[in-house]
Amino acid sequence: MSDEPQQPNGEREPRGWAPRDPASHDAPGGRAAPGTDGTGPESGGTKKPGRPKRTGWRRAVPTWRMTLGAVLLLALLLIGGFIAGYELVDIPPANASATAQSNVYLYEDGSTLARSGEVNRENVKLAQVPLTVQRAVLAAEDRDFYSERAVDLKAMTRAAWNTLTGKGKQGGSTITQQYVKNYYLGQEQTLVRKAKEFFIAVKLNREESKDQIFEGYLNTSYFGRNAYGIQAAAQAYYGKDVDEITTAEGAYLASLLNAPSAYDVVVHPQNKAAALGRWNYVLNGMVKEKWLTPADRAAMKFPVPGKVKPSTGLAGQRGYLVQAVEDYLTSNKIIDENTLATGGYRITTTLERKKQDALVEAVDDNVMSQTGPDRPADRNVRVGGASVDPRTGRVVAMYGGIDYTKQYVNNATRRDYQVGSTFKPFVFTSAVTNRSTTQDGRRITPDTVYDGTNKRMVQGPDGPTGYAPANEDDISYGPITVSTATDKSVNAVYAQMAEDVGPAKVKQTAIDLGLPENTPDLTAYPSNALGVATASVLDMAEAYATLANHGRHGAYTLVMKVTKNGEDVELPDRRTTEQAVPRQAADTTTAILRSVVEGGTGTAAQAAGRPAAGKTGTAEEDKAAWFAGYTPDLTTVIAVMGQDPETGVQKPLYGALGLARVNGGGPPARAWAQYTEAALRGTEARDFDLDLESGVEEPLPPTDEETGPQDTGTPTESTPSTPAGTPGNTPPDTPTAPGNSEPATGGTDTGSPTDGTTDNGGAQNGGGDNGGPQGGDNTGGNDNGGGNTGGPGGYGFAPGNRGTPAPGPAPASGPGQ
Repeated sequence: MSDEPQQPNGEREPRGWAPRDPASHDAPGGRAAPGTDGTGPESGGTKKPGRPKRTGWRRAVPTWRMTLGAVLLLALLLIGGFIAGYELVDIPPANASATAQSNVYLYEDGSTLARSGEVNRENVKLAQVPLTVQRAVLAAEDRDFYSERAVDLKAMTRAAWNTLTGKGKQGGSTITQQYVKNYYLGQEQTLVRKAKEFFIAVKLNREESKDQIFEGYLNTSYFGRNAYGIQAAAQAYYGKDVDEITTAEGAYLASLLNAPSAYDVVVHPQNKAAALGRWNYVLNGMVKEKWLTPADRAAMKFPVPGKVKPSTGLAGQRGYLVQAVEDYLTSNKIIDENTLATGGYRITTTLERKKQDALVEAVDDNVMSQTGPDRPADRNVRVGGASVDPRTGRVVAMYGGIDYTKQYVNNATRRDYQVGSTFKPFVFTSAVTNRSTTQDGRRITPDTVYDGTNKRMVQGPDGPTGYAPANEDDISYGPITVSTATDKSVNAVYAQMAEDVGPAKVKQTAIDLGLPENTPDLTAYPSNALGVATASVLDMAEAYATLANHGRHGAYTLVMKVTKNGEDVELPDRRTTEQAVPRQAADTTTAILRSVVEGGTGTAAQAAGRPAAGKTGTAEEDKAAWFAGYTPDLTTVIAVMGQDPETGVQKPLYGALGLARVNGGGPPARAWAQYTEAALRGTEARDFDLDLESGVEEPLPPTDEETGPQDTGTPTESTPSTPAGTPGNTPPDTPTAPGNSEPATGGTDTGSPTDGTTDNGGAQNGGGDNGGPQGGDNTGGNDNGGGNTGGPGGYGFAPGNRGTPAPGPAPASGPGQ
């Protein structure tokens, strides 16, 4: 027998294997040494080594098993929640919003101002709505309605993400969801309402056809003008039934669903560009979906809607006030328009009944009562007014027009008339704020001397700018101080000042004071000094209130309190103000505006019987006349505007009210004075507490010796022989600024029929600036101190020809005094 070791079955152990290690039997713990138990690397076994333990930050990272488990658990919760929600949420009956309630509007003392919200709805069958009109609505709101599910999770997620990331509130609802919101629920932006909307939409989509849902949507949607449903909208905007609506008109009605009041081009003419953009979007969407041929699309013209037919309950001023309050609530995102339209709100405004009545009476006495049926120009007269408490920003009175049921556009809030020279104080405020200097390095103060020559070329750092604005009635003033140029509203001076300060800085100062950044024609060109911007009367009241409040700005407010079902609606905090411009800049501007009232174009405002500051203004071609003024307690702006009642086209005011011209110092200033006296009657008259720029003195009231000829338009007015603010640093060997003793220097802005004639010369009628920026020949010359008089101690007029046509950005003619 062989001596080789035998296997248990009697076979021999294969040759070549390593002999067993006797020491393996002696391994610690009685375990075999590595590699000897058949599992080590030398044994050829298959068992893998143990997984290393997770250490450090890896312990905080979930494993794939944990992740998978969490996903499965979340899925189960979602499925369970969906099933529970689907079973628990039933389709409710139509809510109260489907038959809208009234909103109640109150004066600040709690007395009733107006009620609105009468239901205007007439349901129609889907078959009565032309197919092209149906498709226009689909193109505007939900192009995949007939092929999609009840809810669009992708759109909802995108909308939620955009809202969370600050891109504004985004719509992610399908037409089905919108219908559920309109008819079954409400407009509240809450998670509970959104959850209910989700489940009801899913159920409704299973129980009703797409046509039924679409028909309900068309009959419950709000289109503005108090019109619920497309039939009511067709009547409200085009005066006909929906089955007669054209494709172009249907596209406009569909556009309104996005922003009903904002896109009403009759009520808000300044928003026509936005409405046109939305209308084009709808029609282009129809072409993209092949619902409209490109040829038919190209042939369409915008269908201007008809006049508004307001409820008789909103006659007089009530409709304007309600409209302004509703615009305030929706534009400040306090309540969205659809929610507000459902009604049930009790809204306490900041309007004070006493002041409101006083403003209406002042406008009637000084403007509307002066119109007559025998003068064609009088049919074009419109008036807007707004009064603000400068300390609180509360709007205490507003005049929107003669009657909301007759003139439906609110003249206090519209933004389509040039503000004229009421913009000039913003230029000076910007000069003081920025410590600006003239072209030759002199600080701009009320005493700084400028060249007031008519059509003088504005000089920039690199020479002539190509812009040469005309003064009122083409009057040349020669050397003139800033204060006197403000009194007389001299265009040549303020256009040059705007260039010296920097047009972009002037624009920013106007915005800081309170003008909206998107104000039409608020440009960064020297022409902005002449008031080519078309801010509203309310915008200007807010900006002037900032000057009255020593440069502290707070956005105006029209609402004190809003409640629904006894619960308060959260309002933005309007109690805080910020220093928009330095106090010295605002107060120094107030000082020169006091001079305008004491001896300039605004002397009619003295009838208020209180210390006052103000500025007159006239739009291009005399299409509007403004007076913006304030006392320490009240800021008010009044504008008389010209507009054709049939076409809506702006018209000059020549011949209106029996006057050759309607100027800011005439009816607007007189209405301002009467209102201010009545509004503040019974309160103590306060003087201005001014912190002035170094070297500036407050203007003094005119003395008997300084009084000039009486103005036939305002018998009680008087003017000083030496205007306030005459320079104290002018060298003795240089000519003084023109004063009232100079004969026949031009027209005034006092509003009398003979304004502007050479017979009423002197500083009182010292010319304005209605001419605006316009071209001319080189007739200005350098006779009044051109380039050769510059340098230290001199007037520093920059060289250059005068009378060169204005550059492209400037208008052909401009606003003024």
